[in-house]
Amino acid sequence: MPGYGAALKQRLREYGPWTFAFYGFLECLPYRDNTLTLDPVRKDKWGIPILNTRFEWGRNEREIAKYLVSDATQMLESAGATNISLPPEELPPGGFGIHEMGTARMGRDPATSFLNGHNQSHEVANLFVTDGASMSSCSANNPSLTFMALTARAADYAVQQMKAGII
Repeated sequence: MPGYGAALKQRLREYGPWTFAFYGFLECLPYRDNTLTLDPVRKDKWGIPILNTRFEWGRNEREIAKYLVSDATQMLESAGATNISLPPEELPPGGFGIHEMGTARMGRDPATSFLNGHNQSHEVANLFVTDGASMSSCSANNPSLTFMALTARAADYAVQQMKAGII
């Protein structure tokens, strides 16, 4: 609503064309084909290999999305909502919810994982990935505090490595 001050506050108390968005989050399983790799040829302007990201939703996520839409509809109707317009069970592009996991998996073996146990790239010593890409999965809970803990640990390790002259 345009406006400001007391007049705006009064208009906001009246019925209007109000809408809101309803989002659901779901677990994203770690599929082998969802990967993060370094381009063997292309480099950025500093000579660092460009990251290649490959991500697709799987059957599990598509099935959960159907239930999310169904459950959201039922909740809204039970609460008395009218004129409900939910999208079909289509999932947004990867990264929209920022909770997709596993494209830069953490592990000991560079052949099966992109990162070591300190969230450091096996191939590029000064590259650290501390978001959900390093985790193989997560439930519907918000993993932000885990990301923060991984970042603090990786930053501490990076500082130690820099002081030692390793990176």
